[in-house]
Parts: sequence; structure tokens; C-alpha cells
Amino acid sequence: MASTVAHKFGGTSMGDAARIRGVADILLARTETTQVVVVSAMSKVTDALIGLCKQAAAKDGGWKDGLQKLGEQHRAAATELAAANDPVHARLQTELASLHDLLHAQGQVGALSDDLLDLVQGLGEVWSSLLLDAHFRSRGAPSVWLDAREVLVIDKDELGAAVDYPVSTGKLEAACGLTPRRVVITGFIARNRSGRITTLGRNGSDYSGAIFANLFSAEELHIWTDVDGVLSADPRLVSEAVLLDRMSYSEACELAYFGAKVVHPQTMAPAFAKQIPIYIRNTFAPQKPGTRIDAQTDTAVPVKGITTFTGLALLNLEGAGMLGVPGTAERTFAALKRTGVNVVMISQGSSEHSICCVVQERDVEKARAALGEAFARELAAGQIADVLVTPGIAALAIVGDGMAGVPGVAARLFTALARAHVNVRAIAQGSSERNISVAISAADATKALRAVHAGFYLSAQTLSVGLVGPGNVGKAVLRQIEAARERLKAQANLDLRVRAVARAKTMTLDGQEQPIDLQRFGEHVNAEHLPHAVIIDCSASDAVPSHYASWLERGVHVITPNKNAGAGPLERFEAIRAASARGGRFRYEATVGAGLPVISTLRDLLDTGDEVLSIEGIFSGTLAYLFNRFDGSEPFSSLVRKAKELGYTEPDPRDDLSGLDVARKLVILARETGAKTTLPSVKLESLVPAPLAGVPLTEFLQRLPELDAPMKARLEGARPGVLRYVARLDAGGAAQVGLAVLPPAHPFANIRLTDNVVQFTTRRYRDNPLIVQGPGAGPEVTAAGVFADLLRIAASLGARI
Repeated sequence: MASTVAHKFGGTSMGDAARIRGVADILLARTETTQVVVVSAMSKVTDALIGLCKQAAAKDGGWKDGLQKLGEQHRAAATELAAANDPVHARLQTELASLHDLLHAQGQVGALSDDLLDLVQGLGEVWSSLLLDAHFRSRGAPSVWLDAREVLVIDKDELGAAVDYPVSTGKLEAACGLTPRRVVITGFIARNRSGRITTLGRNGSDYSGAIFANLFSAEELHIWTDVDGVLSADPRLVSEAVLLDRMSYSEACELAYFGAKVVHPQTMAPAFAKQIPIYIRNTFAPQKPGTRIDAQTDTAVPVKGITTFTGLALLNLEGAGMLGVPGTAERTFAALKRTGVNVVMISQGSSEHSICCVVQERDVEKARAALGEAFARELAAGQIADVLVTPGIAALAIVGDGMAGVPGVAARLFTALARAHVNVRAIAQGSSERNISVAISAADATKALRAVHAGFYLSAQTLSVGLVGPGNVGKAVLRQIEAARERLKAQANLDLRVRAVARAKTMTLDGQEQPIDLQRFGEHVNAEHLPHAVIIDCSASDAVPSHYASWLERGVHVITPNKNAGAGPLERFEAIRAASARGGRFRYEATVGAGLPVISTLRDLLDTGDEVLSIEGIFSGTLAYLFNRFDGSEPFSSLVRKAKELGYTEPDPRDDLSGLDVARKLVILARETGAKTTLPSVKLESLVPAPLAGVPLTEFLQRLPELDAPMKARLEGARPGVLRYVARLDAGGAAQVGLAVLPPAHPFANIRLTDNVVQFTTRRYRDNPLIVQGPGAGPEVTAAGVFADLLRIAASLGARI
């Protein structure tokens, strides 16, 4: 444990009496020998004090009510935190009375005095520090109260407040003598060399913490805020932002410059001078270690943080007259300096044809005027074309010591931006390679930040998943994904994120239910900040496949067991295949044989140059069951009723007996071979007599025995062979589906009750056809086929499966 630790608590940490008590709890639980405690004013008090000064200067008597509220707030806190006889009560009364007199005098004078403003805006730190000091006394743990105005001496220049350390050190030794156990110090305030009270400016309290850490030669500086530490990006914009356990001073400075809420670079200077590590901690979760900022370089993670900075504009100076002319850049930036314009980014091509810089949007017109004046002669002569201004710009920066010398970092940045369709207007990178900054449209800032963060912090195999049709198969797919998710993430670096589910009339997007809109559904799944997207269609809808081509065109992968895409209109199918060739991958293994590797086997045969001579198969588990059991010992109608009771048939058995589903599967396989087969072109034998095709279901079930005599005759005519409902495709593309008489030794004559089976006869497998057989129906096996397609796509994207 360090012997001397400096702590700085911000306004949120000191927000009210309860929070000040919490600060004391944190400090009293620690074991360091010496605590240097620097505090901010209670939350919003500094702004309130500035407001009182402005009201008084404007002769607005409302300042009296404002002062009354501030007084009540601090007196109430003192009542809660300090003993009744503690001197803090009288001290606060004196302070408030003095402030009343000052504001009254300001009201008489009128014009706001800078000296008065410096004096008054720092009183919040005086009062909050007195409250904390009094509370320590009430708990029997007295501290020394130190007014920074009696110690710190500073100069102010263009770079901010600079501390006179020799003088300040002498004053500190005189004020404190031997280092006390605990010293409570006012943040934000100091004096200048003339002895006038002043402030340390923006982020002054954090700066005070670092200054006193330096003056006391602390071994650590803990800056207590309302966040757990430094995150890789703004968590309000990037939900996947991660907590960084450590970073270097340089990394922190770079991120802070571009607007990240880390620590102001000026704050780190006093700590850096004595190599004091800084910890960013959460007052409301003190058990968490926070982020350590020190001089050490950690290159394990190339990019530590990604941040954006908005409210900018692009200023571009270009013309042929700039080529090879020395001093152009010097004149540009000298003109901007004279006008007081801060340059955020600079970019110049090696051709020297143009110089562009990024400035604050509020400064862009005076910057344009300054450059117009500086280059008036060249502009008049046409040597410089114009001073061009592009408003609405944001800067995005990636920062990390580990970027130096590592190939591919810039490629990942620009790949992520390209995938998010973000145009880059300007690029800047220093020779340290610690920072790459790009200027982009401010309208794209959030999606660019999310996309780039995903590019560096998420697995490259992160898939945004949307599912259409959470019926029996869809639910099984979701269960299987959830069961395997953590294993796949740990073992295969595959991160599957189910972000959307669509039903017939509604859809749920990231937990929010809304009316169905498949276009909006696809846009949501295809999130710009996630590397890959896939939509799984487990519906039986003929409308959903109409969206496949547009999804695929946008790079969204599509997986389906829905046969309407593969067996539907040929024009639509060809559009889907064409879109898949240009964009996302289209996978549909489960459309034929559920989880059996039917389509993938056929694809392998074709891709390796084999020639398909014929395809034969039993593609209905229901019809397989019926004809495996139909031996004449029991009427055919009785077997149909049993199959329905066992759940083997659709609610209306005619959907199975018609053979239409089998025909669809044959069309899918035929098209896989390159044939332009359509459903009407299939020679289809339905087992439903024409008179029963259109009657109500109840009537059909009552009249089922009408099938018995013709089916009995077909069976007798087949003997000694067997009847099977078979789909056939020949080498010429002719397709037929219906009852076939097969010899008892045929492979299709000896399958299990509900098995599917397919036989590929090819040039290589002519004498001994290739057979795929197994369960071809059921939610779990169909879902397994869908999941297998998902994993195949993931493997093609680099997942180690």
C-alpha cells in the first residue's frame, strides 16, 4: 500500500450530504499513511455562483433568491454532516454574508468585474471542503483543512495555468509543516503572482488534484468520478464499449484532445512530471479498480480508444500556385493564429496542391476571412482557386500505443468505415503512429464510431441475426443458437447475436415490439456497427422470399428451410441466386431432407465436376410411414388416421397426400443441377381423389375410406414388389413425382418408418449410386440443418469451426 495517495472528488461525488458522507466512507476505509483530498464544489454550484454574479451585474435582484437557495443547500448539508457545535456552521454564515455584500456591491457597480468573478466562482470548493472537513471531525477522524488560495501560485498564458512550483512548495511547507494524516484541500482556486485570487480554468479541480499530488510527492493520484474508469468509447453511443484496465499518459492525452471524457491533458502534466500513476475510479462503485494511467506502454491491444469530436468544419485551400512554393503552410497557420482560430486537424497531400484543416465550426467564417486576406494576391491572380468551407464535420480518432509498427490497423479502420458507408474527407496520422484521425460528416459520426469500435473490439466473426417465423422450427433454431452461443464464442471466436424476431403481424427489434415491416427488419439486422448480418426465414410464407434478393444485395446472408424461394417462380429464384453471387450468401440445406446433407452433397458432386444422371428420392416422412406400413393387413385410410394421431401429417393430411411438398423439393434439387424446372412442369400424381380435393376437412376425414379400394388395387398390382412414393429427376431435367413399384431389394424398400432417402446416380457413382438417408422431418432436425448452414457461413467468414 502506498504511503501517500492523493484523491480528487468531482462535483457529482460531492453532490449532497449523503454523497459527501460516502466520500468520507471511501477515505476512512483506506489504509494509506497520508491522504491528500482535493474536492470540487457540490454539483452545479459553480454554475450557480457564476449566474449570481451575472444577475447582480445586470442589476437583476433575482440574485438574492439564488443566494438564499445556495445558503439553504449548504446549511442543510452542514446540519447532516457536522456536530451542532462545529465551527463550520458559523463559518458558512460568515461566508454567505460576505458573498451577499460582494454581490450587492457588484449590483451598484454594474459592469461585471473579472476579479469578483474569479473570487466568487471558487467559493463552492471552499464550502464543500469545509463540509467534508467538518464531517471527518464528527466521526473522530480529524483532518487539516487547506485553502489552496494560500498555497498555489500560478501564471496564466496561452497554454493555460502554469504553477510556480518553488514558491508553491514553500507556501505548502509553511501551511502544513509536517505532513498530516489527512488534508482536505479546495480544488479549482489559486492566486496569481500579484496575490489576486484566480482559478485554474477548465477542468481546474482535476488539475488541482494533480498539482497537489505533485507537491506532496504522492505515489498515486485517484480521480473519483461517476464512471468505472476509461472506456474504449462513449457508452452512451456504443453499447459494446469496454472498460480499459490501463493506458499510457500519451494515449490518455490523445483521447482527451478529441473529446473523450478521460482526463484533461493539462491535468496529467503535474503527475507525469513525477511519474505518478493516475487512477480513474467510480465513487459509487469503490470496489472496482478503475483505469490506471501511467508512463508504461501496453501494446497488447493496438487500439485503446475510439472517440469522435463534433461541431467542426473543413477548411480547404487549393490551387496550382501552391505547388512547390515554400512558406504556404506557414502563412496559412500564421493567419489562423492571428485570428485566434484553433486547428484541430491538418492534412496535406504530397502534391502540395492543397492544404486542408479542421477547425471549430463557430470559427470557420473568421478563418475563411483570415485566409482570404492572407492570400488575397494569389486568389486575385487565380493561383489559388478558392478557400472552400465544408460545415457539419466531425473528427474520429483511434488511439493506441500498440498501433506503432503494426500493419493493418489503418486497413481495419477504413474497412469498418467503408462497410458503414461513411465517406472520409481528410486523414491525419502523426509519425508516432499513436493516432489516426479522419474527418467525416457529422451526420455519420455515431454510426462511424460504432462501426470502427466493432472493427477493433468485436470479434470479426460477430453476426447480427434476425429470425422470421418463430414457430416450431424457428423456436428450435433459437434454442440451439442459445445453447451453443457461449461455447462458439469461446472456442470459435464466433459471436452470434439474435437482435430481431419477426412474426406474421409484429416484430421485436432489440426487445422493442412493433408492427411488422420486413424492410425495417432487414435494415435493423444489417446494423452498420456489426461486421456481418444474417436473416433466417423459418416461415412458410411465400411473401418473405420476395425480400431475399434485396437483403442479399445489401450483403445480408439468408438461410431458410422455406421451400417457396427455391421452388417458387423461376424469375424470383434466379434474382435471388444473382443477388447471392454479388452480395450475401444464400443457404437452404434444410429445404430438402431437413437436417440431412442432401443439397450440400449434390453441390459437392457438381462443384467437383461430376455429372448427375438421375436423382431419386423419398422426400416425405409422412408418405414414407404410410407406404412402409401399407401391406394390405390394414386399410389405407386407417393408416392415414394413425399417422395424423401420431403427428406425422399436417393438420390437413391432403397437404401430404397431394405430393405437392415432394414436388417442391424435387424442383429445388433440379434447379441446383442447373435445370430451369418449374413446379407446373413436374409430372405430379396426387393421392387425393379429385372429388375429395376441395371438400371441407371434416368431410374429407369422413370419406377417407374412399381411398381404400384403389390403394388396395395398386398394392396388389405391385406384388411381389413394393409401393413407394418417389420423386425422380432424369439427366434431361424431366421431373415426376408419384407412386412407383420397386423390387424388394431396392434401397427405398427397406428404410425406417419415417426416413427420407435420396439416391444420386452420377458419372462417378453410376454402378453404385450415392445414397443419403435419415430422419427428414421434425423441428429439431430441421433446425439443426438451419444451424449447420449458419455455421457454414460463419466458417466462410473466418470462424474457427
